[in-house]
Amino acid sequence: MTSFDGAAGLRGRRSPDLKLLDDPAGLAAADPGGMLRATASAGAQVRESAALAAETNLAVLADEGRPRAVVVAGAGTAVLTGDVLVTVAGPRCSVPVLSHRSAGIPGWVSAADAVIAVSASGRSPEALAAAEAAARRGARLVAIGAPDSELEALADRARAPYIAVPRRAPARASFWALIVPVLLAARTLGLLRVNEADFAETAARLDSEAERCRPALESFVNPGKGMALDLANSVPIVWGASPLATVAARRFGDTLAANARYPAVVGGLGEAGRGRVGLLDGVYGGLAESGRDVFADPKESAEDLTRLRLVLLCDGGLTTDDERGPGESTAVEELRAKAVQRLATRRGVRCSVVTAEGGSPLERLASLVAIPDFAAVYLGLAHGFDPMAVPAVSEMKEMVSP
Repeated sequence: MTSFDGAAGLRGRRSPDLKLLDDPAGLAAADPGGMLRATASAGAQVRESAALAAETNLAVLADEGRPRAVVVAGAGTAVLTGDVLVTVAGPRCSVPVLSHRSAGIPGWVSAADAVIAVSASGRSPEALAAAEAAARRGARLVAIGAPDSELEALADRARAPYIAVPRRAPARASFWALIVPVLLAARTLGLLRVNEADFAETAARLDSEAERCRPALESFVNPGKGMALDLANSVPIVWGASPLATVAARRFGDTLAANARYPAVVGGLGEAGRGRVGLLDGVYGGLAESGRDVFADPKESAEDLTRLRLVLLCDGGLTTDDERGPGESTAVEELRAKAVQRLATRRGVRCSVVTAEGGSPLERLASLVAIPDFAAVYLGLAHGFDPMAVPAVSEMKEMVSP
């Protein structure tokens, strides 16, 4: 019978070079693809995409009035823009919005509905199938993706608006370039109120956070590097305390997986309180010390063990009747966040808290996403990974391509 020495396996993992984080020249050499630079371009992405969308004739989307429902179709980062739309529009949005992650579109979609097909590369099978099905069924269609792509050609054949967004990095590093066109298309359809000032403030927020997280700043004053240090050698749990914060948590989970190759448990605090909080009592949480291998090297400190690290993303502050429905309460969200922090403290699980700032939902989302985006890149670099190149992703695409 084969046995597995879990403690030995953990001791054999690749340890991060945390000193690298305070070596700007070393960071530059370790990041040949320029993922740090791409991450710092988030504010510029907002401005560029807003300008490109303004050059597109989106008015045709509103000719038939408000649609019955809207489907945002794509995969990965592209379809996460649909979740952003849902949270920015708020629960009082008069039109149902669905983020659709499978090929094609739901069977109920018809000429009464609208489809937003999103693909950073313009080649996503999910987005292409959705655009083709929408055109075939007579649904209103707007497509967003790379210029001179298959998706643009399909939109041209369907005589549908196409917002061409230059692709200078992988989709996960083009998050904001994709979000803005989706929101502007939704605004034209009458789903939400978002104005140019919201975009300007969001871009300024992203610029400010990029400045705080720049490679030249040392770890003790750089929040992105500081979070990377906190997460090193841990199993991250990222929970959002509100619907908007939960979208940011899912985004962090995606970037941790791709840029740092770290597994993470992500979701909302509501989900956590119904079972997942039990992780704090598990072998990586409160039981880590009691379950330690008695034959382990006595020189190995508690810090060398793989432990849970909790990251709470909170969206306290601005609340209006337009943003929250009757069943939502900031007080309940704050109570859950404090309760989880107390539970973690009692079990020796360290906790980092990021609180949203800003006047609009979009700016608050930016304040929750920016620092974790940098943290995932810094963590990957510390482990010796090139965040821009993910071999498993490339191999997966080759295996499933026709």
